[in-house]
Amino acid sequence: MEVSEKKPFRELCNEHGIAVTHQRQVLYEVMKSMHGHPSPEEVYARVKKRIPAISLATVYKNIHLFVESGIFREVSVHHGSLRVEMNHRPHHHLVCSECKAIRDIDERELHLQPKQTRLSDGFLVERYSIDVIGLCPQCQAMQSVQ
Repeated sequence: MEVSEKKPFRELCNEHGIAVTHQRQVLYEVMKSMHGHPSPEEVYARVKKRIPAISLATVYKNIHLFVESGIFREVSVHHGSLRVEMNHRPHHHLVCSECKAIRDIDERELHLQPKQTRLSDGFLVERYSIDVIGLCPQCQAMQSVQ
């Protein structure tokens, strides 16, 4: 499910069956302002500036709620900690095997064949998520220095 960039938070919550709270609204606004694939700890550091009394556990719980309801998507769980997808355009990921940085790559750059919606064994495809694993330019530079 794709989130409209312009829908008000209250409307999104109503569509996804989530109760509107001040903490959730601040969390959502902070996450929408972040680029890349923030971890809960990175989100927490920013939210704490606006709500000093918020706990890391509350941030985790609400991020999971946003992911489970479809407001946000989780990036591949194969790379360690939870990372949240902020880009709703069709894309895939470049993952650095050294520093674990995750960067988006437009799906057109991979020159993939058109997506199938059902595989030969009957598996129903919801979306494709491809991770290209390698070394980012910064880690390559660090290795050449050593």
